[in-house]
Amino acid sequence: MQPDITNALTIDVEDYFQVSALAPHFPRQSWDTVPCRVERNVELILALLEQRGARATFFTLGWVAERFPHLVRRICDSGHELASHGYGHERASAQTPESFLADIALAKAVLEDICGHAVSGYRAPSFSIGESNPWAHDVIAEAGYAYSSSVYPVKHDHYGIPDAPRFPYRLANGLMEIPVTTMRWLGRNWPAGGGGYFRLLPYAVSRWQIAKVNHDDRRPAIFYFHPWEVDPEQPRVAGASAKTRFRHYVNLAHTESRLRRLLGDFRWGRADEVFRDAA
Repeated sequence: MQPDITNALTIDVEDYFQVSALAPHFPRQSWDTVPCRVERNVELILALLEQRGARATFFTLGWVAERFPHLVRRICDSGHELASHGYGHERASAQTPESFLADIALAKAVLEDICGHAVSGYRAPSFSIGESNPWAHDVIAEAGYAYSSSVYPVKHDHYGIPDAPRFPYRLANGLMEIPVTTMRWLGRNWPAGGGGYFRLLPYAVSRWQIAKVNHDDRRPAIFYFHPWEVDPEQPRVAGASAKTRFRHYVNLAHTESRLRRLLGDFRWGRADEVFRDAA
């Protein structure tokens, strides 16, 4: 741990049935019929953060915010940053520039109406800004966001730009992109920013990776997870593929305890403050 470095903790606020991999089993028109669990899970996360005196950025779906405005206000009133995860958790790469703009502009308006102040950050669902849709950053800027955290500089079967910059960079349009953290090792980028890797691998791996980025690169890390990852009692989707079931459910029972260790081993803050002067 580098005591003088504060890392950025981020939470992608969506419910378990809104995950891209489970989309075939939960069509968007059915979402209002599925019992939500996001409120309970976010409240648990807020309690964990309060216990440790940590701050975080909550990339929140507009769909969730409309249904739980009191939860959005709790996030803001607790000193955390409210940011946008789009409205309906549609991958940017699956939309046209026009539909993408409509989605992220709507989400921004919904969030700002509830919290009463500007929302400056955006994260694309499933890190779905890549080599196939470079126009997306211009649309994000057009919608009025100041920064994006939508690029993962790794090779993955669903996302990633392996040769993208590893640390925050400013685009020609003025937008800052804050890539999810990777660790450089053996000539390649390794995921070090949380998500499923945090659940799959032993906690010591994540701790080593973040400490290495802090010490060797002298840079803050940006880490992410989802509220459904602290919810081992969530319903199981039997019809999902074995690969999807493994990725979604592996080690859910251990996430909360690992997060407690993570909060104790490093200092954590909001993305907008940690990276204010980054690029």
